[in-house]
Amino acid sequence: MPMHVKDAMSTVILTIGPAHTLRQAAQLMAARRVGAAVVLDSDNSGIGILTERDILNSLGAGENPDRETAQSHTTPDVVFATPDWTLDDAAEAMARGGFRHLIVLDGGEPVGVVSVRDLLRVQVACGIRP
Repeated sequence: MPMHVKDAMSTVILTIGPAHTLRQAAQLMAARRVGAAVVLDSDNSGIGILTERDILNSLGAGENPDRETAQSHTTPDVVFATPDWTLDDAAEAMARGGFRHLIVLDGGEPVGVVSVRDLLRVQVACGIRP
């Protein structure tokens, strides 16, 4: 029986605005122990994702985390999963797009985030060797 995204996703969703600085985003991500934040405009539109990798790339380029904003580093062309996707569907989408996180939408609303780590955790728990 295939496992689904809803079986692996984290329902802890960190939502930030486009004006958050990268330092603020990093602090919130560290406090919540998540590797990605959903970026929404004030009217809850413009969904994008900001990941730890985006922040590290900015720092590595010498940019100031107190001046750089989430908006400037958000990935706008996000691939969304649904809770009913199989874990194989999610893994394939991640591999094809080079992503480590997928925002999970149900009825157009974010309900979770699934990461490569989540997929591995479920595989190990089920005795499936990655």
